[in-house]
Amino acid sequence: MSEPDEPPGGPGATARLIGDLEAARSDLFGLLSSVAAADMTTPGLIGEWSARDLIAHVGYWAGNAVEVIHAVEEGRADEVGEGKPPTDEVNETVARVARQTDLATVRKREAASVDVLLERLRRMDPVLLSVRLPDGATLEEGVRGDGSDHYREHADELRRVLEGGGRA
Repeated sequence: MSEPDEPPGGPGATARLIGDLEAARSDLFGLLSSVAAADMTTPGLIGEWSARDLIAHVGYWAGNAVEVIHAVEEGRADEVGEGKPPTDEVNETVARVARQTDLATVRKREAASVDVLLERLRRMDPVLLSVRLPDGATLEEGVRGDGSDHYREHADELRRVLEGGGRA
């Protein structure tokens, strides 16, 4: 989030987005490291998802944030989300593909998506973070939603499962 006396898209906004994403991702993967290797691909860790499905899921949405940044940079913010299937359909497709992919590949794809997102954030003009998207959110809010907030949401779910000693 922006500092109270700093306008959206101010000079520190990008650095905070990057730091938040790195911290939230590190937290999620720290929690995932406590999941037994044999359980990483077993459905039912969180809802119907395995850890592999979860990794593919957050990686997909990090990649989505890159697409949104690209659209905003090209002056096409009004087209963001246009023609895309509903979120639940996307999530189902991502999980289905993940189940057909080995864990190492899913991890590499997620890491690549995050690397590209971090690079785009480092290169983009921070003024663009205040651009409004069709859903009313700013680009900054959209990037947080697909990035750090998303990793944090699933880390919190996983933490509850692990603390409870069972699957969700």
